[in-house]
Amino acid sequence: MSYPGYPSQMGGYPPQPGAYPPQPGAYPPQAGGYPPQPGAYPPQPGAYPPQPGAYPPQAGGYPPQPGAYPPQAGGYPSQPGGYPAAPPPGSWGGGPTGGYPSIGMSQLANPGYMPGGPMPPNQGPAMGYSSQPTPQMPGYPNAPSPNPSMPGYGMAPGPMPGYPSAPSASPSMPAYGGGAMPVAPVTKGLGGTITDFPGADPLKDVEVLRKAMKGFGTDEQAIINLLGSRSNKQRVPLLRAYKTSYGKDLVKDLHSELSGDFRKLVLATLKTPAEFDASELHSAIKGAGTDEACLIEILSSRSNAEIKEINRIYKQEYKKSLEDSISGDTSGHFRRLLIALAQGNRDERETVDASLAAQDAQALYAAGENKLGTDESKFNAILCARSKPHLRAVFHEYQRMCGRDIEKSISREMSGDLESGMLAVVKCIKNTPAYFAERLYKAMKGAGTKDTTLIRIMVSRSEVDLMDIRKEFVKNYGKSLYTAISGDTSGDYKKLLLKFCGGSD
Repeated sequence: MSYPGYPSQMGGYPPQPGAYPPQPGAYPPQAGGYPPQPGAYPPQPGAYPPQPGAYPPQAGGYPPQPGAYPPQAGGYPSQPGGYPAAPPPGSWGGGPTGGYPSIGMSQLANPGYMPGGPMPPNQGPAMGYSSQPTPQMPGYPNAPSPNPSMPGYGMAPGPMPGYPSAPSASPSMPAYGGGAMPVAPVTKGLGGTITDFPGADPLKDVEVLRKAMKGFGTDEQAIINLLGSRSNKQRVPLLRAYKTSYGKDLVKDLHSELSGDFRKLVLATLKTPAEFDASELHSAIKGAGTDEACLIEILSSRSNAEIKEINRIYKQEYKKSLEDSISGDTSGHFRRLLIALAQGNRDERETVDASLAAQDAQALYAAGENKLGTDESKFNAILCARSKPHLRAVFHEYQRMCGRDIEKSISREMSGDLESGMLAVVKCIKNTPAYFAERLYKAMKGAGTKDTTLIRIMVSRSEVDLMDIRKEFVKNYGKSLYTAISGDTSGDYKKLLLKFCGGSD
């Protein structure tokens, strides 16, 4: 059967504009057909690589780069803005010993985002981002892989899921964009007074402690010298080393050998930060009366990761959640404030959105000064969910807008525990070392010393910002913290506190 005129007939399939057949002759030679277009495969002289504009020679393309994947220009791994090195686990500010995943978000592909929070632009419904890199967030660790088969690219979870500096969008927070601007970085503080002791050996250290407690009397000075010169992560392993060497419990032995505030201080040094915080919260709640200031102090000054770890330890130790304990012992708006802080769900981004800061300042003004009665829940929502850099911008904007400091407004609008709680949160956000300096000053002022507060702050801040607290103390109260402790305490208790203090200013 023949098909007359197939190749040459006019008006059949081929001649429509842009289609195949209008070429003269057979397939390969036609003008404008596939092969001859510039930059395509066949016409290049030689083999693949040399053709102009084709795959291999382009800048940054795969084959030509020296070495393996990572070095190519613009490749993901080396971009700036990735995760910072994690502080050593178990240290103050370094989060739980097991690393940050314990904050319970490791199952998310993009760990910084909370379930139910707004999706950032370009985020698809499935895992991670869509195939285009998101322009707003250059170098974000979970950026998509240009080639999914490549090991080590974005589809693998970041090294530390939920690391505090990752964005942690709370449902009430708007997503990225909208005039976001980086806030001026907070000046790096002076840090703590206690650092790792070089070459510390737990087995030798427990020998010193054992010798100090054996026989008649106790060598308190040896205990002070040892515990006052070891960091928390060097002190905590002494419990196991002591049991390994002597088959005895170090805490029980110290408890029976020591007494009073000195004993409390020594035992406090042997707990991890989260264990110490959990035990202090438990003591503040149980028994007659509640130490509301202690609850606020701990919950307003710890990071999300630290609060999550405190919640875990609290439940494990006391068979009851921290939230339930708070609910049973407090009431009203103060209870709501504490429960909000105990979620450990504060936004921890370092950027500040100027327009949102102005809106929040306006909302606080409308909820307090500009209203008959006070809408405490609005204060709660803003003070407990927003990031600290953002809130500093809000307080500044508030002062500019209504000519009054936010603390004065809170004092005018609230009373009792709620007033002192809200004020503590604001002070802690404005200037954490100054807040702790004030707590220490009040603990030692007047008749009697609030030793529980003194011990807690000296131990818990010794590796975080005690040098900064000392600086604020002398600036605000005209005498050094060292002098204040010397005049207010005595004996071995004083000696160990002064070891933690680290020197006079």
